[in-house]
Amino acid sequence: MPKFYEDKELKRLQSMEMGILKDFMKICDENGLRYFGVAGTGIGAIRHGGFIPWDDDIDIALPREDYEKFIKLVEEKMGDKYYVLNAEHNPNFPLMTTRLCIRGTKFVENALKNINCDLGIFLDIYAYDNYPDNDFLFFIQKWRAWFFSKLLILRSIPEPVIFQTGFLGAVIKAVCRFVHHAMVFLRIDKKALYRKCKSICTMYNNTETKRFGYPCDTDANTNMLYKSRTFPCRKWKFEDVELNFPRDMKGMLRNFFGDTYMQLPPVEKRKTHFPYILDFGDGERIIND
Repeated sequence: MPKFYEDKELKRLQSMEMGILKDFMKICDENGLRYFGVAGTGIGAIRHGGFIPWDDDIDIALPREDYEKFIKLVEEKMGDKYYVLNAEHNPNFPLMTTRLCIRGTKFVENALKNINCDLGIFLDIYAYDNYPDNDFLFFIQKWRAWFFSKLLILRSIPEPVIFQTGFLGAVIKAVCRFVHHAMVFLRIDKKALYRKCKSICTMYNNTETKRFGYPCDTDANTNMLYKSRTFPCRKWKFEDVELNFPRDMKGMLRNFFGDTYMQLPPVEKRKTHFPYILDFGDGERIIND
């Protein structure tokens, strides 16, 4: 069974994440950057008018060119309050996503508790890269991106989160441990893995294509969006803001979650990032064993 927050903790966490989102929206809007909510943030907006009741993060995507501009703006104009966490800024961070984190806070997930980097309360940010129009080339791109993104994880984490159980789960865990220790022994460079994965993700960004997405996902088809159905974005209520979402919002959610996206999942399938350490930055620190 998944672990859940105390209601007071979750509400405070969501409130702080909304503060990050508002600052993010402000700087993007002031600088003409395109962005939109994706994944569970989309379901939250259309089904609940805000957060999914048990959700503990906000998922935002930007086209790669807007993403790169945003990263520079954070460093120039938001650095006193926030910092950027990704594998480019800190090679110990084992994911291909980016986090906009609040300085002085802690949000340390169990899977990342032995990672040597500053993990704060965050906004989850995805750079969306071009997918080739040719389906075979897309298959090659997404498979290679997935492969190198998983190597990046295994370089730092011997036992990542997996959902398989029983004999298959045991085999996968054993393979993960072997690959991790082999890469450590061979001194495979973390930065090199990140650069290789990024080069695969961005390999079609100088080509005009009809679709884009986050190719490192377990199944990159689920986050694939057609640009003509994404822009211009439409606004949906998300808590107390009007947040941009792909114009074909329902199509995006069907692609992500299937036709039953409006139905509440059973309790055992309600996923969170439930942290090992949660520190709101004011001396209140919660440790979950």
